[in-house]
Amino acid sequence: MLKGNFFRGLGYLGEGFRLIRQPGLRLFVIIPLVINIFLFGLLFYFLGELFSLLIAGAMAWLPDWAWLQALDWLFWILYGVVILLMLAYGFVIIANLIGSPFYGYLADLTEKHLTGQEVSTDGSWAAIIKDIPRALWREVQKIAYYLPRALGLFIIGLIPVVNLVAAVLWFLFNSWMMALQYVDYPADNHKVSFPRLRRDLAASRLSALGFGLPVALAAMVPILNLIVVPAAVCGATAFWVRENDSTRQ
Repeated sequence: MLKGNFFRGLGYLGEGFRLIRQPGLRLFVIIPLVINIFLFGLLFYFLGELFSLLIAGAMAWLPDWAWLQALDWLFWILYGVVILLMLAYGFVIIANLIGSPFYGYLADLTEKHLTGQEVSTDGSWAAIIKDIPRALWREVQKIAYYLPRALGLFIIGLIPVVNLVAAVLWFLFNSWMMALQYVDYPADNHKVSFPRLRRDLAASRLSALGFGLPVALAAMVPILNLIVVPAAVCGATAFWVRENDSTRQ
């Protein structure tokens, strides 16, 4: 039987958006946000250049009919759709890899704001830089958890009849992954291992899915996906603070 409260989980992302406006948290929202905007623009530019080359190559293979050659605009519409889908999930993974040291400290500050208690006694820039290898390794663990399961769902999507449920499974899995991705930051601050975090979230799965659902949807919206990452970190910290006791039972 699934435990937790789905509707309570839905509210944590909204709380995260309120928290990122707090004066003491803004700096560690702005720095990764600037990095993410630069990264987003760079990815969009290079993907655009790559796709324009692919379109030129494809059009060269088509018969030299004026009406057919004029369909290059249709390829560009398809390009836009492909880019949005690629950026929706790929961008979040890359942004988390780059911003993980900042997000760990943002979760630390958010928990202090919510509880009034220190999580870490060393919040210096030197400590953040020193923490980069460990933070990156934590992100690698999440990617390693994600990829084989995503491959399994992809294979299911190729099987006739069975693939009818693949879209639903993908949606649930991405909601679950978003909860794992962001609740991991406050959990890591408390030295909770990634396998243990998975067990703890599974004990309150409905709350976790409720939190992950709006995060997964927001990640698909351009511009909004730039802001949702720090908001999700703050919302996940609120989730950790309020749901933590129930997951230990």
